[in-house]
Amino acid sequence: MKLVKVVQQGNDIIIEWEMTISYKKYPSSILYGFSRLTLNEQGKIIEQRDYYDLWGDIFDNIPSFGKRYRKFMKKKFG
Repeated sequence: MKLVKVVQQGNDIIIEWEMTISYKKYPSSILYGFSRLTLNEQGKIIEQRDYYDLWGDIFDNIPSFGKRYRKFMKKKFG
């Protein structure tokens, strides 16, 4: 996992990251996302939430499935 950017404002921390996922049959792909952490007064994490596009980042890179996935997304969401 590669940390791209870390920003802290008060008790909130935002971490932008990239994670490489390896497959046996397909080329590896990068999953992009960020995490939001909330700290208590002692500096301990009391809440964490991760945000990422699992379907898009993975399916888009699988040769036989990526084309169908992009077509579906375009038809459904424009």
